[in-house]
Amino acid sequence: MFRQIVAISSTNLQTLHTRLGASSVVVIGVAGVVFVLTALLAMANGLKETLRSTGEADRVLILGKGSHSEINGSITREQAGILAGEPGIVATHDARGLRIALASPEIYTTANLTRRNGTRAGLPLRGVGDAAFRVRPEVTIIAGRRFEPGRFELVVGDGAARVFAGLSVGDRISIKGATFDVVGHFAAVGNATESEAWMDVDVMANVFRRGPYLQSVLARLESPAALTTLTEAIETDRRLSNSLFRESDFYAAQSERSTHLMTVVGIAAAAIMALGATFASLNSLYAAVAARTREIAILRALGFSATAVITSVLAESLALAALGGLLGAALGWAAFDGASMASVGATYSQVAFRFAVTPRLLAAGFGLALSIGLVGGLLPAMRAARQNIVVGLRTLV
Repeated sequence: MFRQIVAISSTNLQTLHTRLGASSVVVIGVAGVVFVLTALLAMANGLKETLRSTGEADRVLILGKGSHSEINGSITREQAGILAGEPGIVATHDARGLRIALASPEIYTTANLTRRNGTRAGLPLRGVGDAAFRVRPEVTIIAGRRFEPGRFELVVGDGAARVFAGLSVGDRISIKGATFDVVGHFAAVGNATESEAWMDVDVMANVFRRGPYLQSVLARLESPAALTTLTEAIETDRRLSNSLFRESDFYAAQSERSTHLMTVVGIAAAAIMALGATFASLNSLYAAVAARTREIAILRALGFSATAVITSVLAESLALAALGGLLGAALGWAAFDGASMASVGATYSQVAFRFAVTPRLLAAGFGLALSIGLVGGLLPAMRAARQNIVVGLRTLV
């Protein structure tokens, strides 16, 4: 049986060049499916990894009671000062022995600016003080300098600078009627913070007329387990009423919301294209079986089993699908892995990220290709095995 399968399958594969047109349709169709699937899911993977890498388990995001988004948060400056003194938050001491909590009171909003492609989108703006750089040690200035307190200056994330026009070091940009100088660019190990622009928190409060209100406090915990200590302290302090989120959990939830639609669209598009590729494979292999009706009948008359015939047709279908899968995966990886893009995040602002073509994604694409080959070859293979031997022998070549 095994020798029969090898003999017929090798003959089929060696004669593929005689069916080059039909075979090419199958290969290109399957390659297209894998290419599109790779593109859309690599986009979702890239955005998800960018958002997930932003959060740390030993940092806590503190918002107003009932808030689940920074843009909707509301905390007074007095409450921010009280929060900084709560147990569970890391603190250091200056040269005079004064306690300095690693807690950053912040304002967060967006500004509608022009992107490099000419369209307009929301640039995330964050008002911070010096504490923001201590709480987020991954943020480093890579060009220019930090903004100076009290001055109308911006430092821009590397991702935002790639997406938006007019944010190079030395540029001046108008926001809410005020003119800001771009004095530096910063990097944040590729996470979503790189999509933001930072300014002095007091200047931002003035420009955006926030008065005594902030929107969030980001604090570094003594340990991941210290979140329980801090939560209990806030719940028992009548001066406070806040929602707390472990930063890693907060951004993980954002990544799920932001990438769900991309994933659904990617799978739906691939499924529709896979259906088309399957029909192309069916048509090609039905034509190939019809053209070899007499050859198959002769093989059956010589004693070759129906199983060997079925396996040989499936082998041809799977070989074409595998070739298409490899081609589509290679093109997808070459075109998209590491490519830059900006997408709308959970707060309707732009998040800059890079496509991530992972081995798991390539394996999924190749698996889909083989599935197309299996389904597309099964019916023609069964037809070849079931054809009447006598009728087949009478068929004119």
